[in-house]
Amino acid sequence: MSQFTLRERFEKALKGEAVDIIPVCSVTQTGTVELMETTGAYWPQANFNADQMATLALAGYETAGFENVRCPFDITVLAETLGCTVDEGSIDMQPYITDFPCKNEKDVKNITVPDSLLEGRRTSVVLEAVEILNEKVGETVPVVAGVVGPAGLAFMLAGIKNYITWFVKDTEVVEELMGVLTDACIEYANGLLERGAHAITLIDSEAGPDIISPKMFEESVFPLYRKFCRKVKGLKVLHMCGDATAVLNSLGDAGFDGISIEEKVSVSFAKAAIGDRVRLIGNISPSDTLLAKGPEAVLLEATACLEDGIDILAPGCGLAPHTPLENIKALVRARDDYFLQ
Repeated sequence: MSQFTLRERFEKALKGEAVDIIPVCSVTQTGTVELMETTGAYWPQANFNADQMATLALAGYETAGFENVRCPFDITVLAETLGCTVDEGSIDMQPYITDFPCKNEKDVKNITVPDSLLEGRRTSVVLEAVEILNEKVGETVPVVAGVVGPAGLAFMLAGIKNYITWFVKDTEVVEELMGVLTDACIEYANGLLERGAHAITLIDSEAGPDIISPKMFEESVFPLYRKFCRKVKGLKVLHMCGDATAVLNSLGDAGFDGISIEEKVSVSFAKAAIGDRVRLIGNISPSDTLLAKGPEAVLLEATACLEDGIDILAPGCGLAPHTPLENIKALVRARDDYFLQ
């Protein structure tokens, strides 16, 4: 019998305190078709209805074995609230952007944080789902809520061409846009924490070296992360897809409690780069391994990850909808085999 609840273990792990065994969690999206079939809570409805969102998120813990619950399942919540047009997707396709408000630089002036940000069609659903989850399991199981970060939101509100062009030629414009979006992220994140989330995952892959240069990140995005971490009153994780190696050292000083990395980042290298400044979460490949291979391959990759010193064992990014349930369950098996045998 563990001396900690799952919530206590998760919080201690993120704070760098001693735990009996490391948690197995997902700080990124957990919805899969198998879990939808098990619960009857299907996309796209589970992205737009609080009860169904909570039901599907709960299955990530109760059925798949993650030692947390996590919602929402897509990255368009704030983007739609701030002016993007969104297609609702399907049972195995997340909602996605079909049109965006910032067609030119002048449009950036029209982007503001609405007074009703937390009452929006999408934000209100996630807030209610978080409250439901906290009421159901929050005393013992950590509730993690995802929020897209300022760079990711700028990418969606301006489109890829404008986003890249402005970073290169009109940095002040993209910085102005991201400044407003950071304020939206802070308000939404604090709203989620007030409704019962125990940690926030800021998803901001578009700030990584795969999209912009480390110099651009340092000058334009890093100060926004510092502000976010100062203003958001709870545990904070940053998730960055791609090879974030070039900005790891800076991320260690941004103020996050954890950094969620994908398989392109070496765990051992990352541990050496950031030391004990921040905890590492990841980094089992969601596509090459969890989706495409079998449980034995998951066990091998997870064991290697544990040997390299990962602080919280997790998928390196959101789960693909057709990820086999048996592969997800293999993550806990790998952790238990490593620590308990």
